[in-house]
Amino acid sequence: MSSFDIDVGLTDEEREVRDLSHKFAEEVLRPAGVELDRLQDPADVIASDSVLWKVFDRYRELGLGDLEAGAAEADPIVSARIRYLVNEEIGWGDSGLAVSLGVLGFPTLFARLSGSPELIERFASPQNREIGCWAVTEPDHGSDSLAFDQPQFADPKIRANCIATKDGHEYVIRGQKAAWVSNGSIATVATLFCTIDPSQGFRGGGVALVPLDLPGVSRGVPLDKLGQRALNQGEIFFDDVRIPAEYMVVGTDAYSGIVEMVLTTANAYMGTTFVGVARAAYEHALAYSRERVQGGVPIFQHQNVKAKLFRMFSQVEAARSLARRVLLYNSTQPPQIQYSIASKTFCTQTAFEVASQALQIFGGNGLSREYPIEKLLRDARASMIEDGCNDILALVGAEKL
Repeated sequence: MSSFDIDVGLTDEEREVRDLSHKFAEEVLRPAGVELDRLQDPADVIASDSVLWKVFDRYRELGLGDLEAGAAEADPIVSARIRYLVNEEIGWGDSGLAVSLGVLGFPTLFARLSGSPELIERFASPQNREIGCWAVTEPDHGSDSLAFDQPQFADPKIRANCIATKDGHEYVIRGQKAAWVSNGSIATVATLFCTIDPSQGFRGGGVALVPLDLPGVSRGVPLDKLGQRALNQGEIFFDDVRIPAEYMVVGTDAYSGIVEMVLTTANAYMGTTFVGVARAAYEHALAYSRERVQGGVPIFQHQNVKAKLFRMFSQVEAARSLARRVLLYNSTQPPQIQYSIASKTFCTQTAFEVASQALQIFGGNGLSREYPIEKLLRDARASMIEDGCNDILALVGAEKL
């Protein structure tokens, strides 16, 4: 399957999961990702006849999301191993679609965390076909709204763009989430991170489950961006949107801790996913170097190309080891966010560097859309900003040192 098949001690079940994920990545995600990336209008990515919906359907049919959830309930070590095997393969297939699939289940997660039978039935039943999104970024606020251990997080002078106000047995939501909400234009339910008590700054936040067919909800056009074009992102507007009070599943007392928990989980996910991207870039470059002839021999025979490839190989293995170690640790011990942030920032940086070196090996062909490397480079570049800008994440992680 891969030159990286050096896993020790995988059970037969884990190998089956890895092989299933790889097949899904190879046969479904890669071709779909290429097709969606080439669409000029991002609105076409979410059109009714788009291949995107077939990706979602196949993912559900295979039960890959359910598989991870089931493993989590069974054993924490099994959970971590299943997660990093699945995440790496899906990232190897297409990182934009990997992120989209990753946020599908956000409402399910928070409904379960609430412990409310009514919310679990509404948002987390086995028959649930909702499309979730993580609505956190705002027009005036990005990674700063996640920097829970920085002074500005509790500064009341910094005003949020999306505020929920208690009104009897309901909350009224007013404001906007920015164009960077993953699945924002197609989600049916938002896991909305909003401000409840502006006097506490972002620390006065809450998390609500918001059905996006409610009166007062509207959307912007899908975002047209450099990379991960298969990942739909778009604005969500809230004009006096009313939800039952029990839909506010996290209040101000727990909000900072929830932000830390979600960031810890999401960053670990990004680490393993972008190991897959780095691996894909390396494998493409290695295969090309054995086919492309320059100077009368395959370019793999040139020492400078060999040196580049071995450096890339080492980078991927180092990132892979870190990402897996972090997932294993955080699944079996009290999670430590600095490790998740290290995984995310290191692995996304590695993916970008390896993709850049891969493009160099492809030479002029690497600049052509006929070849896969320029897409991988664009996708990797986006990862250094999403789920927390790497620069800001480093400050958050440094506070824990």
